[in-house]
Formats: sequence, structure tokens, C-alpha cells
Amino acid sequence: MDYNNIVFKTLQIVLFSSVLFYTALVRGQSKEQKNFIRSVYQTKEIETFISKMKAGYDMKQIKLQQFAKENGLKMNEKLSDGTIVSLQDLGDDGTPLFYTTFMDPTSKVSRANELHQGGSLNLALDGDDLEVGVWDAGIALATHQEFDVRAKNMDGTEEISPHATMVTGALISSGVKKKAKGVAFAADALTHDWTRDKIEVAEAAANGMLLSNHSYGIKSDRVPDWYFGSYIKVSQDWDDIMFNAPYYLMVTAAGNAQNSYDNEMPVYGKTKDGFDLLLGFAVSKNGITVAGANTRINDKGELTSAEVAGYSSFGPVDDGRIKPDLAGDGTSVFSASSYGNQSYGASTGTSMATPGVTGSLLLLQQYHEQLYGTYMKAATLKGLALHTADDVAAAGPDYKMGWGVLNVKQAAEVLKHKDFSTIISEETLANNAVYSITVKADGKQPLSASISWTDPKGEFINRGSINDATAALTNDLDMRITKDGKEFFPWKLNPAKANDRAQKGDNRVDPYERIDIQDAKGEYTITITHKGGLTSAVQDFSLIVSGAELTQCRIEAPNGLELASATEAVARFEWNAAAETLFEIQYKEKNEVEWVTGHTWENHWNIPDLEKGKAYEIRLRAVCTENLVSEFSKTLEFEFNGAATEQPIEYGPLSHSEALHISVYPNPAVNELMVNAQLSSDAEYSVVTVSGNIIKNGKVNGAINVADLASGLYVLMVQDHSGLKSSKFYKN
Repeated sequence: MDYNNIVFKTLQIVLFSSVLFYTALVRGQSKEQKNFIRSVYQTKEIETFISKMKAGYDMKQIKLQQFAKENGLKMNEKLSDGTIVSLQDLGDDGTPLFYTTFMDPTSKVSRANELHQGGSLNLALDGDDLEVGVWDAGIALATHQEFDVRAKNMDGTEEISPHATMVTGALISSGVKKKAKGVAFAADALTHDWTRDKIEVAEAAANGMLLSNHSYGIKSDRVPDWYFGSYIKVSQDWDDIMFNAPYYLMVTAAGNAQNSYDNEMPVYGKTKDGFDLLLGFAVSKNGITVAGANTRINDKGELTSAEVAGYSSFGPVDDGRIKPDLAGDGTSVFSASSYGNQSYGASTGTSMATPGVTGSLLLLQQYHEQLYGTYMKAATLKGLALHTADDVAAAGPDYKMGWGVLNVKQAAEVLKHKDFSTIISEETLANNAVYSITVKADGKQPLSASISWTDPKGEFINRGSINDATAALTNDLDMRITKDGKEFFPWKLNPAKANDRAQKGDNRVDPYERIDIQDAKGEYTITITHKGGLTSAVQDFSLIVSGAELTQCRIEAPNGLELASATEAVARFEWNAAAETLFEIQYKEKNEVEWVTGHTWENHWNIPDLEKGKAYEIRLRAVCTENLVSEFSKTLEFEFNGAATEQPIEYGPLSHSEALHISVYPNPAVNELMVNAQLSSDAEYSVVTVSGNIIKNGKVNGAINVADLASGLYVLMVQDHSGLKSSKFYKN
């Protein structure tokens, strides 16, 4: 018997048994997960930012009140159509900056229903135990019947906002009235007014908040033309918050100014064309800016047609970045109303498109945590959303709906197919380094690769130049794909030709790049480099690849299961072999309920200790990754008679129950991992990836160095005289 082979196979068994069914074990964002997120943040930078904002807040309020008085302006007003307007800041040139809600008084938000209970993906995602921040003109009506106790008044104010209530309803309404059911209908919403938004968001992000919704922005008819598309102090501040808290993502509305004629000097076209209307934090690099779309979705969750909504503000921004990033459905969305605890209404605007996107992204975080035990960095989440968006009209992005209409169904499938046909990897690029991998196209769908990164704040701030094209991008990463001497480039847009189709070339402005190769066949090399020097000498980035063949395993029920031979003690079963496939075998007495389970990489399995004269059942299935398994084969029934055979039978790999468990710390680990167990000096360890590969091994002699591992989930296997022990751990 090959003992080493048995140990190796047992590593695989423990790995898949412990990870495959992990989804039912963890729900919600735990204290430990929040602590982990905080541990990787630029804490000093966040604290400095918060202190600076707080120190200047009271003085700014006095200055604003004095300015309003001297100029005969109202600090706060409610317009005849219900729109809230509030003086919130002064630009560097002294321009008063009024915040306003982006909703026209008057449906459905997104295909997140495919992720709900009864949806086509069978996931039952709902946002349970997760929190989402909502900043708005005021707080939501927390006592509304749709919110239970899940809408939290974080400001201690009594200023109930109709707009905030509808936005919060689109996010978390439980569905007392079915039409009003929110996207993340079991999540908690932390509702605030917008007066101290940057301070409060920075504090919440520092404490582990993953997402916040901002369905408001600067009022477009009260600023000079140079503000449109400009990277200003407000844009910079929000980028700074997200860079220093890399798990936090801001989602904001693009605005409803398409037909306002407010920008008389757009970067492209004439005023009536509607281009170049984004303002303030909608221009920030690191967040997601949401346009409104009129969409038609069939009963399979497929986009049949889409067009930009007649109200939605267009890009570009002045440096040519692709903004807005995405589009959501914001037309006639039915939601909770603040007129009473059982009241409802419908509204249209990018204000209502935005919570549909925010809530859907929260469900993707919930799904990733269920699959892999961790949350995605904001760059990964943003990259996944842009990578899987439904393209509309011409191929590639545009300045009206960005990368297309959000498709969280497809995003969830990319998550599930990780290590099978997709790659989702969080990496770090050092100064002058090159990151390169080779992948094989699956030949069934386009090979698509994208990189996304949370960029340091832009150093340049526009202070009055009309349509200044100075790039806000700080660290310029580049992605190329090569095959047989041919080079493939990412998409890019030209602000001087904003209505033209996207082209392919060197993208020097966006912190997101994507390359799509139609009819891809064979092997391709993906290479990531950078221009110039990187701030702090490193830049984290997220790589997403779809349309790849990462394994020869196929998610098909195994064939050919048969009883090959038997002795008085053991029955041997065989079936058709399959490359790179882990087989899960289940057997039981025919009248029993519980199945006995085992795993093997071979196409045979031996069952000992069967009783003569008893009837049994056996079945098996293919396991390709921890989340992708086939249906079971047809169940084979047999009666064990202990027939003799001259062929010797070796026992199969150790069963899962024979692999003992240990604990490790710290978990997540950064540089070192300690084993919490009594071990002899002969103990040896192996580190196993989620796809079953042993990538590191050696003697257990104090701390195990894991600094050289990529971020992700692993299994540590320890072999000692007392047996084989295992424990999952996450490497940051």
C-alpha cells in the first residue's frame, strides 16, 4: 500500500469535505470579520482624515450660514416638486455647493430576484445580518412596517426624509407589500442625513462597513460650467476614504440633469446633447456611479433590451474616464413612503436606480462570504460588477451607461465558477514588477480579463479651468493579453468623441481595464505592469478572468458504476475514469437513511465490513471545485454475498472522519501561522489550495511562514504519529 498516496488523497478529501459544504456554516458579518477588515486598513490615515474633517466642520457651518445670509440664500429648502436642496459646502472658487436629491416623484430595481429564494440560481440570498449605510437628505422612517427594526436612525434626529425612506425601502423593505420588496430585504440600513457625510462614512468604513448608498449630489443649476466633470476637493476626499479603507465601496447616483441644459460648455457636443453633467463625488475614481436605464428583462433573467433613461446624466468626466460606471433600473420604482407606517409610493430617477445596485452588490458580498468565508475588497466587488454587466448596443463601454446594466446573476455565476472557468484573485504589484499568468480559453465563450484597483487620491484638483483633461489617476496599471505574437488591448473611450464607439488601446485614465477576446482558442498570456513609480511602491489590484478552462474536470454525473469484484470482507466498485476529477462516493444499507461518504481521485473504491445477505445502495458524483459538483449517478443496488476472488483488494483512502481537526492562529494570517496542538518533533505540514494542490510543505517547527502565499482560503494538513489533522485558514 502506498501510504504517501493515501495521505495525499486524504488531503483532498478533507479539503473538499470542509469547504464544499461551508456555505451553511456562516451568516452575516461577524465581529471577527470586521476586526480582520479593520486590521488591513490605513488606520492612521483614516483617523487623520476624520480629525481634519471634524476640526473644520463647525467653522464651515458658521461660514455657510454667514454666506447664505449675505447672499440671500436659504440653507435648506423644499422645492415645489418635493426635491430637497441644502447648502453643504463652498467650492475653492467660492461657489456655493447645494446637495439635492435625484428623484422625480413617480418598479423593479434589478435582477437580484434571481439570487433570492426561488430564484433561478437557488441561492436564497437576502442580506441577513449585513449592514448598508444610507446617507440622504434626512433619515428614513424607521417605524415603517417594511423595516421591522432594521432601519437604524444613526443621527438621533427627528428629520424624517420622504426621499431617504423610499431609497431605504428599495434597499431593505421586507415585502409586506410584495411590490415594495427590497433587493437586500433582510439587511440592516444605517440611515443618516448628509450634513456630516464624509466624517460619518469614514468612521463607519473604519469600523468595517462594506457599502453605502448616496442618492444625492451637487445641484447642477447652481454651479459654473467648469465644475462639470471636474475632479475637485469633494471627489478627492471620497477617493481618499476608499483608498484607506479598501473593503469599503461608495455607490452614488449619476443625477437627473440630462435635459437641464445646465452645462453650456461641455467637453463634447452641444448643451442639448446632455454630455458632461457629472459633479462632485460622482466624478470620484474609486466608487461606482449609477446611471438610470429603461430595461426589459425576460422570465429567465436575461436582458432583452436597454436604453439610457431620458432623465439620467451622462459622462464623460473631463479626463476621459468611463463614468457613469453602471446602469440600473430607476423607472417607476415602488417603495415605502414616509407619509405613514403603511404608506407606499412610486418614484423615478437615478436615486432609485442606485439602491438597486447597492443592494445587489451587498448580496454578492454575502454570497462570496458563504462560498469562501471572506468578503471581497471593494476593487474586487467593483471589478466583478463591471466585468459581468450586460453590454448594450455597441460592444464596449460608453459615456451614458458605462459598462452596461448590472447583472448580478452573471456575477454570482462567476463567483461560483472560481477555479473552474473563472479566476478571481486579489494581488499586489510592486514597483517595476511584472505579474503574468497563462490561461487556456474554453472555446465556448469570449475570454474576458479585467483588472480593478482602488487608486490613491488624485493629487491634481481643478480650481477653475474649463474641461481640464489632467488625469486624476495616480497609479497607472496596464493589462495586456498576448498569443502567438499578437497583442490584445483594453477598452477605452475618447471624451473628444464621446458619442463614438469604444476603441481598444492604452488606457491611461481608468482604474479599471478589461480585455474581451471573441472566439478565443488556445493559450493566452495575461500580463500586468505599470507606468512610472507607484505611490508607496506597491499597488493592490484584483484580477478577474472568465471564459477560461482551468481544469479538465466536467460537471457531469459519472458513468459505468459497477460491482467489479468482492471477497468475504470487501466489495470493489469501479466506474469510468475522468481527468482531474474528485469523486464522491456514498453508500448505505437499503433500509437506512444516512449515507456513508468517501472521496477518491481514482475510478475505484473499496467498501469493507459489509454484511452477507444484506442489500446495499451506492452512488457517486464528480466534484470539480468546492462549489461545483455534478448530479449523482444512477443508484446501484446490490446484495453482498461475499463472493471469493483471487484478486487482492487494497483499501481506499482514509475516510473524512479519520482526519482529525486542529486549530491555527492567527486566522486570518498575514506572515506566520501557528498550530495549536501537541505535536512531536516528527510532525510535518502541507498547505493545500482550494483546488486541491499541495503548494507548501515541511516540518512543523514553530511558526509556519505563509508570507509568500497569495491571499485566499487554504487548508493546513498536519501529519503526526497520532494521525492526520486539518484546519482551514485565510491568508490576507
